[in-house]
Amino acid sequence: QARPVESGGGSVQSGGSLKLSCVVSGLSVDYCMGWFRLAHGMTREGVATINSDGDRTYGDTVKGRFTISRDNAKNRLYLQMNTLKPDATAMYYCAAAMGACYSGGYPAESDYNSWGQGTPVTVSS
Repeated sequence: QARPVESGGGSVQSGGSLKLSCVVSGLSVDYCMGWFRLAHGMTREGVATINSDGDRTYGDTVKGRFTISRDNAKNRLYLQMNTLKPDATAMYYCAAAMGACYSGGYPAESDYNSWGQGTPVTVSS
């Protein structure tokens, strides 16, 4: 069973950067992986995903500022977050779409079924 473990969260001022990392035991990150976030009082939001072909998707609010990537040799997934804004304050989760990852496919958010515990990000103004 895949077990994602996130790290790299923290506190940063508006305009700053953070890089989140996710290591997944029991699964190669060369798979359908994604970053999601949950802010207080909000519904969960998809931030970025990468499928088995390496194709990426981004949420509208982070396009051009966030980048999802992976290092297959280290079996790590990353989320580089630049020009952070206070509305990025949330718990960030790494997830894998177990059983719903096919070449050329883009799993729906509901297909992501293996989740980490999250890493908190706080952006102050």
